[in-house]
Amino acid sequence: MAGTGLPSLGRVKLTDLIASEGLPSDSYKFSMSTLSQSLAQYSAAIIQLPVGDGALLRSGLDTARLYFHQKASYPAADMVHTNDSREWCKTSGYYADPQLWQETYDYRPGLTPTEPSNTMEFPPGSLPDIFALLGKAARHILDAISFSLSLRSSPFTEILDNVPLRNREVSSSVLSVFCHSRPSFQGAQHHSLTTQDDGQLVTFPDHEHQVDKSLITLVKSDRAGLHIRDFHGHWILLDGDLGPQEAIVYPGLALYQATAGYVSPALHRTETGSLQTNMYGRCSLAFKLMPKSMTSLSCSEMRAAGHGVEAQFQLPIPVDDFMQRSHPTDQLFTRHNFPGYNFPAAQDGSLKPLIKRRKNNARCKPLPPSKKLRLKAQRVLKERVQDIADKKGIKLRFCNLKECEGHIYALDSPCGSIRMEIGWPPGVPFVHPHDLPNKAKLDFLEAYAPGWTASQDMELSLIEPGQASQHSAN
Repeated sequence: MAGTGLPSLGRVKLTDLIASEGLPSDSYKFSMSTLSQSLAQYSAAIIQLPVGDGALLRSGLDTARLYFHQKASYPAADMVHTNDSREWCKTSGYYADPQLWQETYDYRPGLTPTEPSNTMEFPPGSLPDIFALLGKAARHILDAISFSLSLRSSPFTEILDNVPLRNREVSSSVLSVFCHSRPSFQGAQHHSLTTQDDGQLVTFPDHEHQVDKSLITLVKSDRAGLHIRDFHGHWILLDGDLGPQEAIVYPGLALYQATAGYVSPALHRTETGSLQTNMYGRCSLAFKLMPKSMTSLSCSEMRAAGHGVEAQFQLPIPVDDFMQRSHPTDQLFTRHNFPGYNFPAAQDGSLKPLIKRRKNNARCKPLPPSKKLRLKAQRVLKERVQDIADKKGIKLRFCNLKECEGHIYALDSPCGSIRMEIGWPPGVPFVHPHDLPNKAKLDFLEAYAPGWTASQDMELSLIEPGQASQHSAN
């Protein structure tokens, strides 16, 4: 799978993503790789749940349709959603957003739903069971993403809710039951029309796209209509061919912040124009795995794993502050620099991702020239080494720097044949590009990276003292 993209949205069995003691199984490595590449290319993936779990979700959708169908045609004033970010971890019960043509019922363990005093309502059924089911699945998926980033096991446990909740604790995560475009719901008066390539008319709300502030979101709907923007900037329909026990998963802003931008959040929108002939509208279940409000989002785990952390992610951000901030999507995304995951061949047994970092954002504090060039050199090296190995069908096994010092001129050394096959520059230790000394980085780049020359900005600042004249001569 190295060096190639997925032809379509990745499909992964949840049971294959459940980690176990000891070495990872082949099915775990393959599923984790597929999940990571699908999130990198499409900002989403399809999760296949066990058959029994799929039956529970379908039952929940059935009761959701009946719940919203019996609601009034226009919501009471106190049921209209104001989108107050200060209440992000306190929503519960029914509310409506007429502008989005959307009704919602939030289930949040530890918080009693608020209902109008003059009516008696029954919430959609099976919500506690569905919350437990999707919450467990979301944590398994989050751990698999962490593994693909070479983080330690369960690195986000400190910012997640206790399992189970302690006395008087309120869940930060929430299970939302949505209903879009119920014909008997008269609250929405505005919508925009866009034309598909085949000439059919598709309707989207005026707010063309949304982005969740969750770590990850799991969604199961009763009919197609969820669109997400991929890394090419194209809108793709995610749930057009979902099976009975399949759901959609996509990352949110909190995971983007916690991973220093290595996992980008999904831009999504919901199609509403094709639902006019359906008496119930489009119902969906969405579980949002959220960080606890009294914690902070930091990138300490990313730094511990050796990932570069840009200036905008250096300082920890209190979760409550993060949730109340606005996050303009045009400042968060640079689609042509979308981070891509590149995994070695499956038989190698090593699935540490070689992650292409985003270029410095205009909002970031500029790095010193020497640091900037060092990071650029390291990124180019990683890409070039893996690309050469993939094209030649070579299974890479790097030495450490100390060992390889004695292997440089020996053809019968452990790495000698690989060095000859890959065309490694003479005199450069055959070690992982991250470990190469600065002079060796430049030697390799001059030999293999098109357009890389010694005259680049501040390049000599990377060379150790006393080597400048030798490098110029080379």
